[in-house]
Amino acid sequence: MSLKQQKVDVTDRVVGKIKNGEIELFLETSSIGKIKLPENMQYELEHHFEADQQKIYQHVTVTDQPDAKYTDCDEGGWC
Repeated sequence: MSLKQQKVDVTDRVVGKIKNGEIELFLETSSIGKIKLPENMQYELEHHFEADQQKIYQHVTVTDQPDAKYTDCDEGGWC
């Protein structure tokens, strides 16, 4: 029995995380490399996402007063 090297395509399992002007590449939990981004790089994101200073933000709807216990109460305090 002998061992030989084989090339395996893992492209669809690689994920990237943006950090310090680079995309860090991971295969599962192992760091496998990085891609350096140009300074003037532009992001093409879906309409509810925004890129600002190498960070990506999502526009979401949140509760205005999350600690409020009751809603739609009348002036007498009945809900």
